Parts: sequence; C-alpha cells; structure tokens
Amino acid sequence: MQNISHIVDYVRRGERLTTEDAVILWQNAPLWLLGELAVSRKRAASGELVYYNRNIHIEPSNICIFNCEFCSFRRRLGDDDAWSLTLDEVEERARKMQGTPITEVHIVGGVHPDHTLESYCEMIRRVKRALPNVAIKAYTAVEILYMIRNAGLELEEGMKRLIEAGMESIPGGGAEIFDEELRAKLCPEKCSSKEWLEVHAMAHKLGISTNCTMLYGHVESIEQRVDHLDRLRKLQDEAPGFNAFIPLKYRSRNNRMSEIGECSVQDDMRTIAMSRIFLDNIPHIKAYWVAYGKSVTEMALAFGADDIDGTIDDSTKIYSMAGADSRPSMSVEELEALVHDAGFVAVERDTHYNEISRNE
Repeated sequence: MQNISHIVDYVRRGERLTTEDAVILWQNAPLWLLGELAVSRKRAASGELVYYNRNIHIEPSNICIFNCEFCSFRRRLGDDDAWSLTLDEVEERARKMQGTPITEVHIVGGVHPDHTLESYCEMIRRVKRALPNVAIKAYTAVEILYMIRNAGLELEEGMKRLIEAGMESIPGGGAEIFDEELRAKLCPEKCSSKEWLEVHAMAHKLGISTNCTMLYGHVESIEQRVDHLDRLRKLQDEAPGFNAFIPLKYRSRNNRMSEIGECSVQDDMRTIAMSRIFLDNIPHIKAYWVAYGKSVTEMALAFGADDIDGTIDDSTKIYSMAGADSRPSMSVEELEALVHDAGFVAVERDTHYNEISRNE
C-alpha cells in the first residue's frame, strides 16, 4: 500500500493519481489536507475565480417510464401530482423570461412514453424562438438515447437533429453510478454506463460540450465512486468535451431508499475535494447549491469547487421533491456574496464558461 505522504507528494507535483492511490487518499487523508490539496488544484485550474450563471430550468414532465430506486421526481401517468407540459406551455414559460438577463435554459425531465424525437426538437425550437440569444442545455443522455432509438435512428443522426434544432450543450444527469452491479439494483431499466458514456462521446465528437455527474451518498462504496470518476477521466482523455463535473448528493425524502438516510457534510466535502484532485482533465467542479443548500455550498468552495450553478428562479423540482429547498432561487447579489464570503472572486459565465461583463 502506498504511503499517504507519497500520494500527497504526487498531488502537490501535479501528477495524475491512480485509482488505487485515490481510494487510499479518500479513505485515510485528514479532511483539512484534502481541502488544502483540492484548493491548490482548483487555483491551478481557475485561480481565485468562482463561476455562476443566470439560468432557469424547464422540466417538461415528471412522468417517466423508468422507476429508479432513488428517484423522488418520477410519477406515473394518471398520478395526481404528475404533470406534462404541452409545447405551447413550454414556449410560454420561455416567453415569460423575455427581457430578463438569463443566458441559459436547462431542459430535463422524465422519459415520457409519448414524447418523440421530433417533439423534443420542436421543444428546443420553441424555446429558441422565444429566447433567441439564450443557450439551450437540453436532455440527459438517458432521454436522448430513448428518443433516438424510438425514432429508429443511429445515435449520430439523432443527435445531429437535436443540434440543428438548437441544442448547444448537454447536462450531466442520468450517470448515477457506473458500477454495473450496483446500477442493476438502483436503476436497471435505465441506459447502461457504456451507453451513457457513448452519448457524451458522440456529443463531444459533434462539437457539443457537456457536463458529467455522479450520484453519491447512498449505498455505493468509495471504490465505486473512484471507478466512476476514472471512467469520466478516461473519456475526457479520449474525447474531450466535459466542461464540469457535478457530484450530486443523494437526498432521501420520498423515494424507496429513504430508510438509508443521507451522507454527512464531511462526506460531501471529501467528495468535492477528491473530485477536484482526481479529475485533472475536467476544467470545473460544480457545487450545485440546489442540492447542498447555501451554507454547504459556501463550504465546498474551500474544498476545490469553482462553480455554484445559477439563479434558478424557482424553476426546478427535482431536488425539492427529494427534501431540498422547496423553492430554489438565488439572486445575483446572493450568489456573489456567497462566493465573496468564502474568499474568492465571483464571475458570471455563460454555458461554455466564457466570462460575462455587464454594466448594470
């Protein structure tokens, strides 16, 4: 077994960790040391900057053909609290944001049995028509694979149609945990780990940037977390295009795994820190404030995160239905104050991490 001091030396020299070294460091290093190493890596990647954006989410439906153990969002057709927006309703939500300074619309939802590739493309076109200068980050790999298969197309052709409709980026959802044995227990109906990675590799090939995620804090092991990160790092080596990695904390309310509870804030910080240390080829690590809450997000900036997501404007229910903030929204002033209080410099970005300067 490697001595921790030797592994720490590798990190300080900027060398790439092996999976074996990562497991040892994750399990045994003091939390303060992980924070120090991670912030050093963060500063090498983005200096003193921490990014945020002005964004909203549109969640077209919570009706989903899949039934994942950890999901609090999913509903069946006919459930009292199920919803499915029409294309006109989606367009109207976008039109309500006309004249505001948002730069991104993030579109994800359940895999609805009646939605088609063409209806998903039309949804993008409608949002783009209402907000022509706003970037559209749309659909998880799970949604994309299902709609393209149902259309009888190859992955590349289907994705080209989405791009032609106006899709500029792909979010990182649906990755969950890549370990095949665990995935078969948690989300057996969902696309495989290999298929998720293939969708993102194809997006990168076609010039579309994406994000990547990991759902953690449930029944996975540290070894399974490291394996997940390693597969992302390998894909980024082979087909670069990931902008940011987002560790998504499992929230336990209103799902079939509720009895296991939630991991500690200390575990959150170790996960953020090890993500920054291990993923040496992914530019940004996002502490998604909607999942963590504001105080924990501020803490995450001392453990290597350099992005906190955006204003949201009470437009997502995925985490609130699992027990997080019931009406997630932060003003630009609040986002910037959070970053400044943590000792960093807040910078507004667009979807592609270009810095935005405003005279307001």
